[in-house]
Amino acid sequence: MKIIILAAVLVLAAAAPQEERPIQILEDDRVQPRDGAYSFRIKTENGIVQSEEGIPGLDGQTNVQGVFSYTLDDGSVVEVRYQADENGFQAKSPLLPVAPEFPHPIPQFVLDQIAFAEEQLRLEALNAQQQQLQQEQQ
Repeated sequence: MKIIILAAVLVLAAAAPQEERPIQILEDDRVQPRDGAYSFRIKTENGIVQSEEGIPGLDGQTNVQGVFSYTLDDGSVVEVRYQADENGFQAKSPLLPVAPEFPHPIPQFVLDQIAFAEEQLRLEALNAQQQQLQQEQQ
């Protein structure tokens, strides 16, 4: 009986949730905001790195450019570069999807739907003309 109790206690101890240790910050360098300009660089023990810099923009906003990276499960490193300015937010990374270049082939079912919609518009306009002629004749 003691062996069963001991085994049960061991199973419960092994099944208990383990406390996760917080990820350590290895580097945290910051230049506090001054007149719209700032910068920072952060690096963690699990491979996350981010650096960013902001400078005053032409329209009173702060223009930002930066980069962050992290390590995937397979050991490869992902890097994303970004900037935000008068032209909006733009990110660049090989992992981000890219729209196909235009012009590209349009599938037939799309062309058929466009033709159907145009025909519906043509018939609607013709119907409106006929109704207007009937009203004028009355």
